Amino acid sequence: MQCDVFSTHPTGGNGLAVVLDGAGLSDDEMQGFARWTNLAETTFICPATDPRADYLLRIFTTARELPFAGHPTLGSAACWLAAGHAPRVDGVITQQCGVGLVAIDLTGDTPAFIAPPTAIAPMPAKVMDDLVTGLNLDRARALRHAVLNNGPEWHVIEMASADDLTGLDASAITPVPPYSVGLIGAQDAGAQTDYEVRMFSMFAGLKEDPITGSLNAALAHWLQDQGRADAPYVVAQGTCIGRTGRVHVAQDSAKNMRIGGHTNILIRGDVIL
Repeated sequence: MQCDVFSTHPTGGNGLAVVLDGAGLSDDEMQGFARWTNLAETTFICPATDPRADYLLRIFTTARELPFAGHPTLGSAACWLAAGHAPRVDGVITQQCGVGLVAIDLTGDTPAFIAPPTAIAPMPAKVMDDLVTGLNLDRARALRHAVLNNGPEWHVIEMASADDLTGLDASAITPVPPYSVGLIGAQDAGAQTDYEVRMFSMFAGLKEDPITGSLNAALAHWLQDQGRADAPYVVAQGTCIGRTGRVHVAQDSAKNMRIGGHTNILIRGDVIL
């Protein structure tokens, strides 16, 4: 199946290819197919090796395997359900992946995964200086910065306003490898969303991701650590590249951060591998 995640509008989110039967495929075969689809990620649903899980998810970019990613988690769950499967526990899918077990709550307005733990560390001053220069940021407008790790590692900078993000010209950015950079800025009062987020991968050149669930999960824990995530909020991402991504973030009664969004299934069919 091929689906679009984190938008109510088909093709407004982040594309994902899902192979429902990944059993028996080698790592090279999975990587080869992910390279062929040329999407941000391609996933393979395999039999779980942990008896508590509904399935094991393998997640590949065009170049490497990821231990965890957000839009592949929600998109794969939606495709698995659409194929006629049901979770062992009513209302909750338990996904096994590289970071362990991830719960996907199906009971809310939008399906939401429970954000895996995030390690929060200071960003070295030299790295911050390099990123500010490479992204042409106004250092005086940078409020906070940190290194977050929830499987992927994110170098994140909070800017004073969403306008600092939407006014950023990606064509003028000088990549600072090998970082994945997340920018976040608050929207003005009365806006339809609470924050704007942009993500730039700088591993090989520069690539902007339309909507990034794992980054938003890490940012949610960062805001929670600062005492700023008590109320639900909505993130817009992909605005500057023609997408209408919406990530719904909420803290539950157990202090878990829930990262939710819509999935549209666009293509169904068979794949010969």
